[in-house]
Amino acid sequence: MKALSYYITLPFIYLVAMLPLGLLYLFSDFLYLIIYRVVGYRKAVVRENLRQSFPAQTQSDLLRIEKKFYRYFCDLVLETLKTLVISPRRLDRMVQFENTELLERYHMEGQSIALVLGHQGNWELVGAAYSQLGFHPLYVIYHPLSNPHYDRLLRHMRTRLGNGLYSVKTVLRDMVSRRDTVTATAFIADQTPQPDRAHWMEFLSQDTPVFRGTAILSRRLKLPLIYVSVTRSERGKYLVKLEELASEPSRLEEDELTELHTRRLEVDIRAHPELWLWTHRRWKHQRTAI
Repeated sequence: MKALSYYITLPFIYLVAMLPLGLLYLFSDFLYLIIYRVVGYRKAVVRENLRQSFPAQTQSDLLRIEKKFYRYFCDLVLETLKTLVISPRRLDRMVQFENTELLERYHMEGQSIALVLGHQGNWELVGAAYSQLGFHPLYVIYHPLSNPHYDRLLRHMRTRLGNGLYSVKTVLRDMVSRRDTVTATAFIADQTPQPDRAHWMEFLSQDTPVFRGTAILSRRLKLPLIYVSVTRSERGKYLVKLEELASEPSRLEEDELTELHTRRLEVDIRAHPELWLWTHRRWKHQRTAI
């Protein structure tokens, strides 16, 4: 059954991926009507997340953010499919990087780095564009999919332009095995960890569990921590700003590092709330009583 669903949808996936951007965004406008107006995909989750995250906002303000988010969410899905066939030239026109001197300096020093970002803007498109910068080879930590056919497609999408992958199940072993190679490892650090293994802090006005892995691995492997800020200047145009958070992460405690990159992401979300992934059930866990 898993194979059947994959082979039925695969031609449609590639057909959408090969659309010119103008038609892709027209299709996105249509998809918005279906997903938001007709189906109401995860609308209750989005509304609850927004209400809890911005308690001071009026109902009309929250509704405005909600609509802008769903319009962007449709763009995000289709742009991500586009990475299956996108060319380096097209990527260069869609994604612009600022402060690449930071990458160049560490690359010249032979120093591996850790990149930390959230589900803010199109992280898949940014990862693909990063592969063309010519500095550190990029390895992205990912969760394998339960369907092996879609997992293979996802792996192809993320590696076709030169990036590598670390499974979340073997990330420490994989990173240690490349310790003598100059690399960049990307951590998408705003997913939901198990509550008993998380660092708890206030994030978007709520008590929130945060992964410790980014801080643990950057400290243990002595990897300077660089925040990746992703904003969108217009439809199909992204600006990526690289900011050094900790040049010597071992000088900070794990929880300090965790709060540092989480607070920085929160600034971006509050500035551009429509670009964050509100469909994710980020607050499904509660802090375990001690």
